[in-house]
Amino acid sequence: MSASPEPLRDIIARHGLSASKALGQNFILDRQLLARVAAIPGSLEGERVYEVGPGPGGLTRALLDAGASVIAVERDRRCLPALNELQQLFGDRLQIIKGDALTIEEAQTAGAGAHVVANLPYNIGTALLLKWLGGAWPPWWRSLTLMFQKEVAERLVAEPGSSAYGRLSIAAQWRSRARLVMTVNRSAFVPPPKVTSAVVHIIPAEQPQGVDPSVMERLTQAAFGQRRKMLRSSLRQMPGALDAAEDLGLDTQRRAETLSVDEWLTLARALSG
Repeated sequence: MSASPEPLRDIIARHGLSASKALGQNFILDRQLLARVAAIPGSLEGERVYEVGPGPGGLTRALLDAGASVIAVERDRRCLPALNELQQLFGDRLQIIKGDALTIEEAQTAGAGAHVVANLPYNIGTALLLKWLGGAWPPWWRSLTLMFQKEVAERLVAEPGSSAYGRLSIAAQWRSRARLVMTVNRSAFVPPPKVTSAVVHIIPAEQPQGVDPSVMERLTQAAFGQRRKMLRSSLRQMPGALDAAEDLGLDTQRRAETLSVDEWLTLARALSG
């Protein structure tokens, strides 16, 4: 394999690729930046990595160079020839799946213990993250290293009382640990998006006992679906939630964004019996 990979700009030009706005694509050309992203989970030598939206394969190459075996899911058939060239270089260490990542059963496709590393398409990033953070625990993934719009990344790590704190914050924090690792200037992308991006690293933690994930999901959906309203109004959307909050002594004149993750856990536990 080549020690000096072809510049990504040349690969994109050679294959006549352009980022699709409809698919939420923005390609990163800086191989040093991509190598930094690939290093965030730690050593990937011999590890399995699941990547969504590889595009022309810049991050894919960085992951392979780091020693990983990569399962890359790409919906855009235009990108497949560039990815196939990578497969010729790295053989069975790269598996390419053409499909919609929202419909894939990752536990079967990637297997337990895989790392997820991806520059997620903007239009499906949040939906994929909620899918990965939901359901049975511990999850199939070992870590998530994901690039989002900076606004979304800030929601994941936000603290109570801030304008960014909401459903995404609780989903990422109630049984996992999220940290914002780096910001990425819009100039790193082709075409440059209108917003700055950021990379978030998430690792699973132990699930608090007595909390039903579906209850937590419905509870936060009800509360933050009307975030300007007081809890005494918003919690009426979920049967039993308002009574449980009052029984626990929570001030129902507060708004959802003022409750800590621990307070949400206490309320969800009371409703999970």
